[in-house]
Amino acid sequence: MAKRKHQWMVDDQLWELVSPLIPPQPPPRGPGGRPRIDDRVALEGILFVLHTGCRWRDLPPELGCGSGHTAWRRLRHWQEAGVWEKLHQRVLDELSEEQMLDWSRGSIDSVSVRAKKGGELTGPNPTDRGKSGTKYHLLTDAAGLPLHVMASAANVHDSKLFEPVLETTPSVRGRRGRPGRPRRRPEKLHADKGYDYPRCRRYLHRRGIKARIARRGIEAKTHLGRHRWVVERTISWVLRFKRLGLRYDRTEATLVPLLLLAVTLINVRRLRQATQ
Repeated sequence: MAKRKHQWMVDDQLWELVSPLIPPQPPPRGPGGRPRIDDRVALEGILFVLHTGCRWRDLPPELGCGSGHTAWRRLRHWQEAGVWEKLHQRVLDELSEEQMLDWSRGSIDSVSVRAKKGGELTGPNPTDRGKSGTKYHLLTDAAGLPLHVMASAANVHDSKLFEPVLETTPSVRGRRGRPGRPRRRPEKLHADKGYDYPRCRRYLHRRGIKARIARRGIEAKTHLGRHRWVVERTISWVLRFKRLGLRYDRTEATLVPLLLLAVTLINVRRLRQATQ
């Protein structure tokens, strides 16, 4: 496997996961014009912006990744083709094949980030003096590997995204050669007091998931800390991607693929450790 010199460089393992999902290149329109930027190189441009947080227009030309507009356009085109969702699904399947997903318990939590330019999926953040912000909602397995992520306006209550996050989590197949249905929900779910509502508990009961939700006014703030710290750690990993730690992209069509790509890279990093 080729070694990476920088975080944004695409190694062979990542490219083997992504390349079959990328739609074929369109035929050339005619003679002349600039040659099309290679898909692998364009992906490195996307990863550079995601890791460093630079503006698309400031993508350094010396990287050889083409212009920032090319990287941005490729990100949006692949989002429309479902590449990022399929990649996330494929990496989860690979983790399951390596028996690295722990479904015995899951954790759900959210974090709000400031939106510098406003835009879609933004709202006044009640924890940041009403400034415009976006909230990321994250579901992890027992080890903190991200299973699903969604975005909403910062003023949307955590409990409102509780059911949508769990309902849209990708179905993960079991190990090859073993019978059984694909899985998408943990056996037990840990959550803080922001999810202590009857509708959340009723939903878990219908789905056969054991509820471990801190009770408002009864349990201490740190009561579930020994299990919930994993999702807080994963949130910190997501915020290390500087393009997500402070939101600059105005549209949902740009933010969502970057967010999905970030959690996928976290899982790829864990998969890489197991297969090296």
